[in-house]
Amino acid sequence: MDKFTKLTGTAAPMPLVNIDTDMIIPKVFLKTIKRSGLGVNLFDEMRYDREGNEIEDFVLNKPQYRDAQIIVAGDNFGCGSSREHAPWALLDFGIRCVISTSFADIFYNNCFKNGILPIVVSPEDHAKLMDDAERGSNATLTVDLEAQTITGPDGGEVAFEVDAHKKHCLLNGLDDIGLTMEKAPSIDAFEAQHSADRPWV
Repeated sequence: MDKFTKLTGTAAPMPLVNIDTDMIIPKVFLKTIKRSGLGVNLFDEMRYDREGNEIEDFVLNKPQYRDAQIIVAGDNFGCGSSREHAPWALLDFGIRCVISTSFADIFYNNCFKNGILPIVVSPEDHAKLMDDAERGSNATLTVDLEAQTITGPDGGEVAFEVDAHKKHCLLNGLDDIGLTMEKAPSIDAFEAQHSADRPWV
């Protein structure tokens, strides 16, 4: 998993509340177990019409937001079913950070396990960041995980909280497997001792 330290990128405004995981990646695209290739279908039913043509007024289809790496989203982002394909699709599109006033718990935790930083902010700070995101080509935010700050295009700064363990994992690019592999020397030593103590096993 790629490390997350500091990210400077375009922030796309998505003020709609209760964006669920089926809106993020519709169930028809859940046939794969690969983490790549889902970005093209991110927000599929909002991005494309029934003929597969782009819907011009959808935010990620607008020229200034096509390369967005950050989403400033409405409340309760990622609700609905617990599909891990949702963060996979966001990451494959290029989204590394989602900012909201609240997230569904399972989606929130899945983001950390896939290299995406979900940030919870107060309604007041959210309003400021949404205003920043609505600036189009000037909608640039800098997210510093080490300092736990978000800096807007005018230099205004918002602080955020994050669990210390989750922060450690993102800063070091550690998913669940990576965390286990950190213990590899201890695991090897245990297995060697176990074999010596119980050679008949």
